[in-house]
Amino acid sequence: MASTSDPSLPFDITLRVGCSLAYEVTGTAVVLLNLKPRPSRDHAVRFEALSLGDGLPSRPFVDSHGNTVLCVTLAPGTNYVRHDVIIAVSSQPDNHDHVGKEPPAPGDLPPEILRYTLPSRYCDSDKLVDFAWQKFGAIEHGLPRVTAISRWLHDNIEYRYLSGRSDLSAWDVLQRGYGVCRDFAHLAIALNRTFNLPARYVTGHMPDIGFPDPDAHMDFHAYAEVYLGGQWYTTDARFHVPRIGRIKVSCGQDAVDGAFSTIYGGATLSYFQVWSYQVARDAVGVGDPLDFSLRLDNRSEVRTERPFGLGEL
Repeated sequence: MASTSDPSLPFDITLRVGCSLAYEVTGTAVVLLNLKPRPSRDHAVRFEALSLGDGLPSRPFVDSHGNTVLCVTLAPGTNYVRHDVIIAVSSQPDNHDHVGKEPPAPGDLPPEILRYTLPSRYCDSDKLVDFAWQKFGAIEHGLPRVTAISRWLHDNIEYRYLSGRSDLSAWDVLQRGYGVCRDFAHLAIALNRTFNLPARYVTGHMPDIGFPDPDAHMDFHAYAEVYLGGQWYTTDARFHVPRIGRIKVSCGQDAVDGAFSTIYGGATLSYFQVWSYQVARDAVGVGDPLDFSLRLDNRSEVRTERPFGLGEL
């Protein structure tokens, strides 16, 4: 499977990303799966395999945010889903080629971007106006304000793994003072929207390249993008440092649009595993057993290889 990619970028790192899911079904159920990497100039899919149980019926569609979603009809009993991707990325960090710093006025925004300035289910920016202007109103509009919001959240909201709840909005997270990556993303988005800065919710995979994680977490990651200078600018208050190798899967107004799995009917998610790590080129293939002894990331140094040639992508 080919991706839209930028041949000028040095795709000098190989990743293996994917997930394994199991659903227990009683009666009838349908699940929407939002798992496939979005086409991007920042990566190139080399190999991809998706297994949907025992030939479960499915149909793909593209939602209003451009995400590729699979509508899968589940069967009674246990249903297994596995998605595995070998993908090439650049060792360049977030925003390395972002040149635009000035946000356009709302009247100059493209129509499809305007919705990202509005309050939404989890990004209740209308409740945060007073707080936002008191805390960040004196800071220069645009990139300085975006950066200040990220820094404040990183310094003042505690990250607690497994503390997430599906009923918490940005306002709720601000009141309790801790959360998971989706909570950091929702709060960053809501605060930026109070200043009419278009901000959207993004989910995907993020390996630990150049960034050791002593707890070795591998999970879907959520962060934010702000529209500056005609481009989407990555802002991730959970870490507040440029990261390498993000693989974007979905985007939208908030977590409603970015859910990897949305269930209709009598089904429960009974097993969930995610992987996202660097491997040597051609060391593994899609469908191979997971072998984390082959992992090259989760350390401070960044290990690169000869960039892919155009004929190899």
